[in-house]
Amino acid sequence: MELHFEELLGKITDFIKTEAKTETVVGEQFELGEFKCVPVIKVGMGFGSGGGEGSQPKTGQGHGGGAAAGVGIEPIGFLVSRADEISFLAAGKTQGLAAAFEKVPDLIEKLAKNRDKKKEAAES
Repeated sequence: MELHFEELLGKITDFIKTEAKTETVVGEQFELGEFKCVPVIKVGMGFGSGGGEGSQPKTGQGHGGGAAAGVGIEPIGFLVSRADEISFLAAGKTQGLAAAFEKVPDLIEKLAKNRDKKKEAAES
């Protein structure tokens, strides 16, 4: 059994080049009013391989090998431009627009409680 680690590594690298793109993970850039938004991703990769060869008097020759790769892809935000200004809007839950949307349910609940208190006070 002949192992071709360089060929295998080349195929894995080519696969990552074609698949680990912003367009395949998040989508194409888009316009929102006067803003141009470009999605940004973070890519992490790891590779591992191993092989062995040996000869044993009772069983003949032995071969072994293996290879693995892992890819992690995460959307992290948007580059936003307007005229000659460029800024980065993080996609995390604690920053930017996502944080505002995350607070909406709490805001609605507080408004409802305040309305109920005012209604109770008016009825008393």
